[in-house]
Amino acid sequence: MKRIGILGGTFDPPHLGHLIMAECAYEGMELDEVWFLPSHIPPHKQKATVSSEDRLAMVEKAIENNPHFSICDVELTRKGTSYTVDTMKLLKEEYQGHQFYFIIGGDMVEHLPKWNRIEELKGYVEFIGMQRPGFQWEQDQSDSVHEVNIPLIEISSSVIREKLVKKESVRYLTTDAVIDYIKEHQLYEPNS
Repeated sequence: MKRIGILGGTFDPPHLGHLIMAECAYEGMELDEVWFLPSHIPPHKQKATVSSEDRLAMVEKAIENNPHFSICDVELTRKGTSYTVDTMKLLKEEYQGHQFYFIIGGDMVEHLPKWNRIEELKGYVEFIGMQRPGFQWEQDQSDSVHEVNIPLIEISSSVIREKLVKKESVRYLTTDAVIDYIKEHQLYEPNS
């Protein structure tokens, strides 16, 4: 049985924080692979600022040098609002021999009870909570979440977008391949 980590997100754009989370989960939980799952329309965020094709291409660029990372584009091909429970039900039916682990930030652990159809979702996946230094979630949530430590790295896609609009450097916040893609396709420019 393959142990697969799932890292969902808008990836608008993907950054080193995403890659570090995936690598820490891969190593800390002894996973076989981590699948990056770009969302079409996330239920809790505003719409992405660039197309799903560009976000998918940027994730491909971000993970191209890591043999145990790959992309799962099921939410982009399905369209509509991306509820984790629907996606994981679909993946569980398609990959019956796999055990899935959904990777979330430690700050999301306490919000799990509010997730859409959470009890059904728990039947499809186990959760990996990324525990950063100086943060502790409530103990009553930790019984259903595997804890993996991660270094404290404050990088967000929104900060990267802001810097790009101001024509500031984003070097060392994402991979060079992603930066090259952004420049080549003139993404995140003012009024784009």
